[in-house]
Amino acid sequence: MNATGYVTSALFARHDTGPGHPECPARLAAIHARLERDGLLAELDAREPAPVARAALERVHSARHVEHVEAAAAAGASWVDSPDANIGRESYAAALHAAGAAVDAAERVRAGTWRNAFVAARPPGHHAEEGLAMGFCLFNNVAVAARHLRDAGVERVAIVDFDVHHGNGTQHLFQSDPTVFYASLHEHPHYPGTGLAHERGRGAGEGATLNCPMPARSGDADWLAAFEGRVLPALDAFAPAFVLVSAGFDAHERDPLSSTLLHEASYARMTTGLLELAARHAGGKLVSLLEGGYDLEGLAGSAAAHVSALVGAAT
Repeated sequence: MNATGYVTSALFARHDTGPGHPECPARLAAIHARLERDGLLAELDAREPAPVARAALERVHSARHVEHVEAAAAAGASWVDSPDANIGRESYAAALHAAGAAVDAAERVRAGTWRNAFVAARPPGHHAEEGLAMGFCLFNNVAVAARHLRDAGVERVAIVDFDVHHGNGTQHLFQSDPTVFYASLHEHPHYPGTGLAHERGRGAGEGATLNCPMPARSGDADWLAAFEGRVLPALDAFAPAFVLVSAGFDAHERDPLSSTLLHEASYARMTTGLLELAARHAGGKLVSLLEGGYDLEGLAGSAAAHVSALVGAAT
């Protein structure tokens, strides 16, 4: 129970996005090297993922979408659905294993094998819609994990997304579901253009979506005020039985794909807040999944701060 899991694989480096692409294999190598340098790697229980079961994937995505991604990879296409969803011949296998990593981590934390976990996988997932790949994302890993948990009997699942880009896919997949609370902090206006404050869910799910759009050039104080003043109280009211985190580190001040100015300490503080929330309501059960982060130094330092907090909560 008192362990932090670490799910990753060398297979993720074979997801080929092409030369010069920001979502590149060096991202995972930089995180891994920093965790090793800081002595955190030795504290983690590492595990290789299996590919996600097709049935679990199709609880989130249409069968047509899954087949479309598979066919595009097999044909050697350079992108699928939109030019920002890059793909190579091994990308379908990598994407299956990325979703499988999310499910495996969620199941091991649910079962009590681990207290919490960090999934370092690519391609990322939170932009992927039910039938559409976009924004570097092929399948929505965090959504697959959330659906797995609900199917396994977890009554209320919270998804907290602090990637600088709004997780349109995750929001849309659960916007009518009152049992999955989606909360997002993100820069706005910014890609993909969704995530306005008035987007609060639909039908039975109205009120189970919370968006905190932040203006460009927002810094640590701005984000932490929104996180601690709005996100955490809303999550306390929801009282999740499990916490999932879309952990994008592209709001860092060094990141080339945003104009937000966060530092590593803010990621540590947000992580600590989420761990305390999980301890209050979910027996500490929390799984974070890597989303964005495209400056290697900023990404590695922020991920290390995040994982250090996870390890501290599990010991």
